[in-house]
Amino acid sequence: MAIHRGAVEQDFIIERVRELFQCRVLWSEGRPCLEYSSDEELGRISEYIKDNFEAELLDVFFTAVESLPSED
Repeated sequence: MAIHRGAVEQDFIIERVRELFQCRVLWSEGRPCLEYSSDEELGRISEYIKDNFEAELLDVFFTAVESLPSED
């Protein structure tokens, strides 16, 4: 069941994404930026937002960037 976007706060969508996916939310000048680990994960997050909130990923996040590999 999709929730109409007008009734849902951006913060609620961000919190749900953080709970359900292995991602981080970074903040740049007060705007949320999604950090994801793979293109597949980005696709799943984008579909989740569309299906559940009738919004586009970039309606919720200012931008999305892929995580850099860790230096061990």
